[in-house]
Amino acid sequence: MNTSAAMTLDEPVGTILCVDDEPNILASLRRLFRRENYRVLCAGSAAAGWAVLEEEHVDIVISDMQMPEVNGTEFLETVRQRWPDTLRLLLTGHADHEATIGAINRGEVYRYITKPWNEDAILLIIRDAFERQALQREKVRLEALTKAQNEQLRELNATLEQRVRERTAELTSAQKSLQASHERLKTNFLTLIKVLSSLTEMRSGAVAGHGRRVADLARRIALRMGLTAREAQDVFVAGLLHEIGKTGFPDTLIGIPESLLKGDNLGLYRKYPHLGEELLMPLEELREAARIIRTHRERFDGAGFPEGAAGFDIPLGARILAVAHDFEALQQGVLAQRRIDAAQATELVAESRGKRYDPSVVEAFYDIRTGRTIAEVIPEVAVGVAQLKPGMVLSRDLMSAEGALLLSADHVLTDRMLKQLAEFERRAGNELQLFVKSGAADAPDTHS
Repeated sequence: MNTSAAMTLDEPVGTILCVDDEPNILASLRRLFRRENYRVLCAGSAAAGWAVLEEEHVDIVISDMQMPEVNGTEFLETVRQRWPDTLRLLLTGHADHEATIGAINRGEVYRYITKPWNEDAILLIIRDAFERQALQREKVRLEALTKAQNEQLRELNATLEQRVRERTAELTSAQKSLQASHERLKTNFLTLIKVLSSLTEMRSGAVAGHGRRVADLARRIALRMGLTAREAQDVFVAGLLHEIGKTGFPDTLIGIPESLLKGDNLGLYRKYPHLGEELLMPLEELREAARIIRTHRERFDGAGFPEGAAGFDIPLGARILAVAHDFEALQQGVLAQRRIDAAQATELVAESRGKRYDPSVVEAFYDIRTGRTIAEVIPEVAVGVAQLKPGMVLSRDLMSAEGALLLSADHVLTDRMLKQLAEFERRAGNELQLFVKSGAADAPDTHS
């Protein structure tokens, strides 16, 4: 067996095995292919060629048709059977047409090359053969990759439903755990607020449970008025902590009824809503409660403190807390020297609607306390401006279409006021309806 390899500095492009019984043919092919940087192996017979294929990886084999013992057809047929990935070319003379056809059929020859050959033509055939080899290998690689990916996809699809169920169960469990932790935090936060409320009562001299009673009543009023659960919760927290600003008071100021405070003591006392807001503002969750605490001692008529805000400029939560606070404070003797019972405190709050308190808040409070509306207790008659007479007393607040307070309940109408109402009605272009107390001499005769 005759073998040789092309030795170049560059990596060979591929390996070619040339099989021919004529040494000069092998030498010519070796010289031709070396120039193209191919690795060239040579064998002088079919048996020698098979031996090379046993030992070496060969991309292309070129076999002569006419060889002793085993011809090119038989040789290439064996190569096809044993080394099917090796591309096969046939070297033949012009007189070997029938044998060439046999070799093509039995050996599945890629191309045949006639003797004598054209060097450019044979090099072009070899380049095409290597390109075909590369394409075939890429095709095999891609088919293998596709098969592997399809298998992975089948496995994934087979287990996907189970994985989804397992992942859903994990997420559900995590969500429940997170929700439980969140609820615990909320509960602990509210418990801490209640503890702080109790400490505030101990320091401020309030009757035990005062903050809780104010908070509960304020929340009931808020819900009765249609506030959301979150808004009602803010009112409730503000009720628990509404006197936290008093914790900094000196001992001499603790326990003195509000009506007896004068001078510097009164000035200091009236700062407690503002101080309460300052204490709570750093906590983001308590900022709305802090805003309610700041304004819960304001009056609907503007005569309250600390800033003298009036009407709907006072936050609704603070207007609600004002009613709940004063109802409790009247019973404990905090606002005045004497204590009164719950029924008397209820009526005093009702009588101050439109002055100290928002009438709509008082309506909700009165309904909670008595199960009746104020109108059922205080008879009233609806009249137009033209029916009004001096001396009549309003039973309800008179509000503009925009919600602004025009006249408060219990206002006694004068001649001048009647003219102003008539002018306002003319400019507004809408008829006003007022409610005046009935059963008095100044009420209109509804039977005439």
